Amino acid sequence: QVQVMESGGGLVQPGGSLRLSCVASGSISSFLAENWFRQAPGKQRELVAVLANDGSTHYAESVKGRFTIDRDHTKNILYLQVNNLKPEDTSVYYCNVITGLGTFWGQGTQVTVSS
Repeated sequence: QVQVMESGGGLVQPGGSLRLSCVASGSISSFLAENWFRQAPGKQRELVAVLANDGSTHYAESVKGRFTIDRDHTKNILYLQVNNLKPEDTSVYYCNVITGLGTFWGQGTQVTVSS
């Protein structure tokens, strides 16, 4: 089994930054992909960033140039650096990992952008 846990959310003013973290533990031999999703109230969950196992990254158009997904291999932590935040970025952010055992989700971390 794989456990996924996010952290790093909070309340930030427009234009501010946060660094979200995701730790996956358990029976993991390798990741096929690691992703960040978000879901705002009343909206569908949307994919915002992908880190593929070849190291390539992909972003939703709405976050390109502002969000960066990366992994610290020494600490085994996946990050999402979110800069220049806008009120419309307010959501619960979820980490999603895809391994040979299946797809696993964390419980999410709330990001609220408000003045």
